[in-house]
Amino acid sequence: MTTALPTRTLGTTGPRTAALGLGCMGMSALYGEADRAESIATVHAALDAGVTLLDTGDFYAMGHNEMLLGEALRTAPAAARENALTSVKFGALRGPDGAWNSYDARPEAVKNFAAYSLQRLGVDHIDIYRPARLDPEVPIEETVGAISELVEQGYVRHIGLSEVGADTIRRAAATAPISDLQIEYSLISRGIEDSILPTTRELGIGITAYGVLSRGLISGHFTRDRELGAGDFRAFSPRFQGENLQHNLDLVDQLRKIAEQKGASVAQIAIAWVAARGEDIVPLVGARRRDRLTEALGALDVTLDATDLAAIEEAVPADAAAGDRYPAAQMAHLDSER
Repeated sequence: MTTALPTRTLGTTGPRTAALGLGCMGMSALYGEADRAESIATVHAALDAGVTLLDTGDFYAMGHNEMLLGEALRTAPAAARENALTSVKFGALRGPDGAWNSYDARPEAVKNFAAYSLQRLGVDHIDIYRPARLDPEVPIEETVGAISELVEQGYVRHIGLSEVGADTIRRAAATAPISDLQIEYSLISRGIEDSILPTTRELGIGITAYGVLSRGLISGHFTRDRELGAGDFRAFSPRFQGENLQHNLDLVDQLRKIAEQKGASVAQIAIAWVAARGEDIVPLVGARRRDRLTEALGALDVTLDATDLAAIEEAVPADAAAGDRYPAAQMAHLDSER
């Protein structure tokens, strides 16, 4: 039976969802091999626990992730399936060798991508549809306008954004109602606090925060001697390199002391911190296994008071992390970092 979890609303126009969402990317790509059966079981466990927001991208392993999620939804109990909210990113162009090429957010491409996503997911509508990155060749008004037409036609319920800055957010919101901005936000990725978060709050736009555990770096499970396998993009991520890794894991050691005092895990403290930043924020956790999902859900039972928050701030101050969150080539595509 599906459990009731605390809920939050994504902005003033978006859907109401459980206070914690599930990011499905790692079930297909970028973190090394994953167990398909366990991945589907994890989606089912999330739905059974009351999680509603399921996030994917049509370019995650070139459609593999959408097909996996489609299978998970198709084989889930009807009641759980009906409560599920699909959040889909589009626009990244891939090669057959897995290469990342560029982005395409032209109106005709938007509709083409949506048609394929609906088929792979096995659904008649997408709950939140969003460009993965800003296409520098296409005005955001055109992209959002195309999604708005899909809303009018019933193929999409809400329009979202991903990794864009304050100016782009304003232009998008002037074109059509925006439910939420998906963007990285964690104890060691706090760039949105300067101008992006104030802008979304001014405009009544919610935040779905991904990378709340910084791809496992601040989960409490990543060790200094861990070897990353082939296909794990963290092997190229600046924060996981050499002295940067040592420095960042020193921060985790400080966070672990606070977690132990609270009777919680490091991951639960890190997730609870993001959730405590505002009722307009829904953390996404990238659990690939049921045990990690269970741990993440435990964060909803962690209450951080003013003393706790001050201790966390002292242990991991803003801008304390060493290294950028993406390699330079990928950072260049982030409108949110300009």
